[in-house]
Amino acid sequence: MQALLSASRAPALAPLEARHHELPRAGGCCCSVSFDGGRGRRRPRGVALGGARARPQRHVLVMASDSNVAASEPQTPTTPAEAVNLGLALFSKGRVKDALVQFDAALEMNPNEEEAQAALYNKACCHARSEEGEKASQALRRALKQYKLKFSIILNDPDMAPFRAMPEFRKLQDEARKGGEEVGGSFRRDLKLISEVQDPFRGVRKFFYVAFTAAAGISTLFTIPRFILAIQGGEGAPGLIETVQNLAINIGGGGAFVALYLWESKREEEQISRITRDETLSRLPVRLATNRTVELVALRENTRPVIIAGTAQSVEKSLRAAEKYREDLLKRGVLLIPLVWNENKATKPKKKLGFGSKAPLDEFEERVQAAAAKGVIQEEKRFKAEPVSPVEWESWVREQQESEGVKPGEDVYIVLRLDGRVRKSGRGMPEWVEIVNELAPLDTFISKLEK
Repeated sequence: MQALLSASRAPALAPLEARHHELPRAGGCCCSVSFDGGRGRRRPRGVALGGARARPQRHVLVMASDSNVAASEPQTPTTPAEAVNLGLALFSKGRVKDALVQFDAALEMNPNEEEAQAALYNKACCHARSEEGEKASQALRRALKQYKLKFSIILNDPDMAPFRAMPEFRKLQDEARKGGEEVGGSFRRDLKLISEVQDPFRGVRKFFYVAFTAAAGISTLFTIPRFILAIQGGEGAPGLIETVQNLAINIGGGGAFVALYLWESKREEEQISRITRDETLSRLPVRLATNRTVELVALRENTRPVIIAGTAQSVEKSLRAAEKYREDLLKRGVLLIPLVWNENKATKPKKKLGFGSKAPLDEFEERVQAAAAKGVIQEEKRFKAEPVSPVEWESWVREQQESEGVKPGEDVYIVLRLDGRVRKSGRGMPEWVEIVNELAPLDTFISKLEK
């Protein structure tokens, strides 16, 4: 594969999304969305149904103690909020089918916008866990179109990993990237913002292309009557050669500016597609040498991941060759991520659900942990990391291959920049000598610019 991508630094979708606060991303499927007494208000994270502060657990969907959840489950919910909360409690116990019944019931109780959004998203989570991709896609499409669900929640939520590995997700993502009415336009707007940051003068160029095209069109309209008079001849008629030249210049110039506008629009679509793939990649999880699992976005600024995808024999051979340059690669922040085709094909992303799991932290606690984690990740990472959810990783690599006209399943490597964008990629396995020569050590000025 020739060089597939070379993107410049740009903000990720997550920071843009932080301003919206539609559905706070948390560890469980919509676990941060539950309701207070049927009024449809979202309670702060970490607050139990009875008002008590919950323990900092991660995946309990209704944030209360185990005994309180069991005791407080209504047998016959009378409001959409009660049905959603009961469904969350059932989902936390692994009773997916029973939870699905409650979410469907909530949708039939004339819910408000927030309740309907929560019910549909949780319904999609149930279908995703049951490997019903089409039904999950239908629920999400309805939530996106009718109830203003933010697409980046689907993209960033780790518990949507099973759905993101399905072909239905790729179809839904393509629709959202194109700004289709069926899935809303918020995701498209966010992508265009990032695109404008990467190429701030594209809008100016397109404006001038439109203006010059309009000017050429108006001039052509005035030139056509003169051309007719020149053909007819007679006293006072303009010169035929001069008129033909003016007409040709106007038509040719207008056509050229139209072509430039279309070319610029095509480049913009390609860039938006690339940004979409980059954002999907940034949310893929890896397991570090200390058994700590982090998303790829957490490794930015101090790590250059190198993804090696291929057969088991090819990947193993490449890893052995990399050992010869281990010290040089470590100085450059290289982290190897081997991905063997079709390995663990049936493996699905695991969910930690139930009473032994942890509930989502509130915003302050999340920031504290994120700051602490960023400080220790550099110490934890080693020379190689293991891709978590290999099905989702393989789906991303195959999509990358298809977008660049490479046969899916070929041996490929992808080198990322310090800012998380793709630096280079190619067919076969990487030449480690070239990698060492091309990458600057982390403590150099060039690497600081790359961040």
